[in-house]
Amino acid sequence: MTQVTLVGNVTNEPKLSFTAKGDAVASFTVAVNERVKKDDQWVDGEATFYRVTAWRKIGEQAAEHVIKGERVVVVGKLKQTSYTNKEGEQRFSLDVNADEIAKSVRFLKLGSPGNMTREDFAEFPKFENPPF
Repeated sequence: MTQVTLVGNVTNEPKLSFTAKGDAVASFTVAVNERVKKDDQWVDGEATFYRVTAWRKIGEQAAEHVIKGERVVVVGKLKQTSYTNKEGEQRFSLDVNADEIAKSVRFLKLGSPGNMTREDFAEFPKFENPPF
């Protein structure tokens, strides 16, 4: 399998389920749009959709914290899967088994509702000599 890093938008709320052994597994889809220059403007190119699967603790965290529409960064292993749809046609999907999932801060605006500002961090303890 190939290691990939995806940066894109979540297209559906994560679905959390459990295996017969009790392992948590969350799944959701991420749309990745390439930016292309058309004349003098940058526009969104065609979207590629990836099915993301997150297991155990990361799956539980994803189900609790990942929200439809938000921008995320997913690091994991890419696998192409084939299946037959209802019409009997063979189709392919791009699946990522997630090792890491994080929220992207690229387009966040400091001070907007739901986002912490730098002033919010002032309440956290300060370290004279950080431990790293």
